[in-house]
Amino acid sequence: MLMSPDPISGKPLSLAQACARLRFRHLQFLDILGQTRNLRLTAEQMHITQPAATKILMDIEEILEARLFERLSRGMRPNELGLFTLRYAASALAGHRKFVDEFNALKQGGHGHLSIGAITGSAAHVLIASVAEIQRLRPLLVLKVLEQSSDQLVVWLAERKIDLMIGRFTDESQRSQFHYERLSDEPLQVVGGLHHPLRGARELDMAELSHWPWILYPASTAVRKVSDDIFGRNGLALTSGVVETPSFLFALEMMQTTDMLSLQPTALVRRYIDKGLLARIPVDLPDRMPDYGMLTRLGETPTPATLAFMEVLRQTASRQVAPA
Repeated sequence: MLMSPDPISGKPLSLAQACARLRFRHLQFLDILGQTRNLRLTAEQMHITQPAATKILMDIEEILEARLFERLSRGMRPNELGLFTLRYAASALAGHRKFVDEFNALKQGGHGHLSIGAITGSAAHVLIASVAEIQRLRPLLVLKVLEQSSDQLVVWLAERKIDLMIGRFTDESQRSQFHYERLSDEPLQVVGGLHHPLRGARELDMAELSHWPWILYPASTAVRKVSDDIFGRNGLALTSGVVETPSFLFALEMMQTTDMLSLQPTALVRRYIDKGLLARIPVDLPDRMPDYGMLTRLGETPTPATLAFMEVLRQTASRQVAPA
């Protein structure tokens, strides 16, 4: 797509050239307007007049040759192009803030910041040991750790809210955006409370377990896809109620106070079983979770702190191979 002519050369501007004309103030304006959806509030936060705010928006739309917001009587509503542009502005500003924070830390003799997103289960087990090791190697490194399911972590990685993700692809299309390096596989097991009637039973099958109430992870998670596949492949349907939650701590409390069962990563529940807080329900599980690994953005070289932590993760994962 060709844009309006360059005022100096007279040649048509490409979209990339047009975007280069967007100044930092334009990005700040878009980010604030995207949050407030109101020109008056945006003008107040930027300490400018409302006519000046209107002029900035008009300049941005002229540069991009596209209307970004619908002007409503009580505010502004971004259209599809506007939403896309707002995501770009937020991502660019996040990158700028990260640069400033890390530059200041390095200038003051520190070792920068590192934001990590990780799934629960075996990945969290590896993460804890790796964080302890990187703190020993780089005691001034400031770490921010976020725990979520892979579908949310992928979004945060794309938006530059995290530098490194420990998890899985949730869609094949993501392989064109992110680099993946395998760390380990992840065995699963069924658990219940210590009081559960099936505790101590001999090897069961999934048909017997389908009549009990279950705590399941949300449908978008890899654990849920495995559990649905196990029941679906055997033509089974859960008949006694289901609670969905991404929170293992909530699931733990529910299993301790009810007869609900849950399919969980072995590495996550092993210590709770060892401490007498959960009971392993003996059932033959034909499936493992898909491998998990490290994800970074394609086409970008990770920061030195990220590269150092990735090496620690590799070494830690190679030492902690969870038993099946």
